[in-house]
Amino acid sequence: MLNPVITIMVKAARQGGNVLLRNINKLDALSVVEKGRLDYASEVDADAEKAVIKELKRAYPDYSVLGEESGGQAGKNGRYTWVIDPLDGTSNYLRGFPHYCVSIALVDNGEPTDAVIFDPLRNELFTASRGSGAQLNERRIRVTDRKDLAGATIATGFAPRERARAGPQLECVRELLVQAEDVRRTGSAALDLAYVACGRSDAYFEAGVKAWDIAAGVLLVREAGGKVCDYRGANLARMDFQGAKDHQVVAGNIKVCEALQKVIVTSGYAASFN
Repeated sequence: MLNPVITIMVKAARQGGNVLLRNINKLDALSVVEKGRLDYASEVDADAEKAVIKELKRAYPDYSVLGEESGGQAGKNGRYTWVIDPLDGTSNYLRGFPHYCVSIALVDNGEPTDAVIFDPLRNELFTASRGSGAQLNERRIRVTDRKDLAGATIATGFAPRERARAGPQLECVRELLVQAEDVRRTGSAALDLAYVACGRSDAYFEAGVKAWDIAAGVLLVREAGGKVCDYRGANLARMDFQGAKDHQVVAGNIKVCEALQKVIVTSGYAASFN
């Protein structure tokens, strides 16, 4: 049985997903803007976010909103904030590459308490509430039980704003491939975290991600029994989910997460942020 907040979030995520699905055959006609270098958005992003916010506001009109497209909207209730990415994986979407999602988190004074990630193409619904575990289509999920990096499949991303550190990041990837089975780049941070939570990937790391990219996924991994930290190993229990700060994320089960984080340090990748 889903709790009332998650029920509303699911409804909102499905509304956003419907907008994405309605437009997948109109990609050539979309108006696309470049928000930053290699950072794109379209009218679909904005329309999906409006649909999500409308549904959330209908039930919780006083909560604040932090959306990737609309920015911050202060509410009368200063404690709770909806953190929304209406289309995580925009570049994939605009190219017809079938891997993207809607991500919604409810944040209480900087800490996510409820999360929904919805993949409309696969009709996969990832949900989590603090202290209640994580689910995929209402079935409990857990991170993998792998003991180390040997044989691990690791997801990562190459954020456009982090290209100046591409050299150290690629050196980190080189060192990981000595031990791991594979390193994959899917184009959606939210789904990367959801896949760690359900055991499809053993771990994930990326820098330059925003609150709306990861707020829901961070809670999913935690509630699935995993660990989330930054490149130096610091716990991300209370990230800056209220603003547009860039974040570093390492996620996986405890042993793999710690082993991955150590490689990020020993390869020199973590030091590139000094």
